[in-house]
Amino acid sequence: MTKIDIISGFLGAGKTTLIKKLLAEAFPGEKLVLIENEFGEISIDGGFLKESGVQISEMSAGCICCSLVGDFNQALKDVQAQFQPDRILIEPSGVGKLSDVIVAVENTAAEVPDMKLNSFVTVADATKVKVYMKNFGEFYNNQIESAGTIILSRTQKLSQEKLEAAVALLREKNAGAAILTTPWDQLDGKTILSAMEKVSLADELLAKMRAEHEAEEAEHHHGHEGHEGHHHHDHDGHEHEHEEHHHDEHHDGHHHDGHECDDPNCACHHHHHHADEVFTSWGRETPKTFTKAGIERILSELDSGEYGKILRAKGIIGGEGGAWIEFDYVPEEYEVREGHPDYTGRLCVIGAELSEEKLAELFGL
Repeated sequence: MTKIDIISGFLGAGKTTLIKKLLAEAFPGEKLVLIENEFGEISIDGGFLKESGVQISEMSAGCICCSLVGDFNQALKDVQAQFQPDRILIEPSGVGKLSDVIVAVENTAAEVPDMKLNSFVTVADATKVKVYMKNFGEFYNNQIESAGTIILSRTQKLSQEKLEAAVALLREKNAGAAILTTPWDQLDGKTILSAMEKVSLADELLAKMRAEHEAEEAEHHHGHEGHEGHHHHDHDGHEHEHEEHHHDEHHDGHHHDGHECDDPNCACHHHHHHADEVFTSWGRETPKTFTKAGIERILSELDSGEYGKILRAKGIIGGEGGAWIEFDYVPEEYEVREGHPDYTGRLCVIGAELSEEKLAELFGL
């Protein structure tokens, strides 16, 4: 299966720098093809990529998302037939509409069984978000609105206040995208790729909870024969929801039908996650910074019952002075520790009858 990743961005946003980093750090051992579509006759960035051993299919006679859609479709098929790559990176013209590129790739993938659209991202200069929205509305906003992930460049040049303001502007145009706010030199390519492919913390945490449950089911198999049906239902139920929601950090889903345990501190909330629990997840991405003491206060508040019946909480968030903080919570127990940089601050809470408004207020989001 050939994965296709579209890396769009306005002129000068840093697409080429990002592609260099991904080639060096994110795709070890993969057979790659880069398709460039420069606006103009000559691909000025082609040299270094040829030196990297990456085959380039240059189409410089126009814009891939308008006059060249037909040719682009054929070029994609030719690349697949000639190279059978693991991955195709597409770098559209900096003045193209991302939505048109996505449609062109999806149309081609529908005709080629071994090809799928994996991610579609926009690289945006964090220092120019406001002015570009004002001056280049249609094209710039289309790239922002259509992106599954927005990768901000030059965030280190902004104050915390201005960074949060830029993210707020982007969120007005695209509420569901992952937004990478951490300076690139603090991240490795694999972390950036995880943002592009957008695996949410809620999905990670639910998968961990399910694995714990399966291990316990195996351990207690002989004593709990009657639980096998519950286990199977729970597993399938999550998989169904996962497929629906895995592109959305703001999870409202993961509902499991049945009745709920009335005691939030009951042992079943720590370990036994059967179909007789009803739980949902709430998650946010944020460039906001926190203090260790502030997070400890927030986590202790989760035991109050004011925010719902909390099963788990997990996060990796920005701290003071460029530090990162990781936390894990189960009822009446939590751990706060030094963390490694993530593509932006991320946190999620899983439980029953969650008060999302109060949780947002608690975390100051």
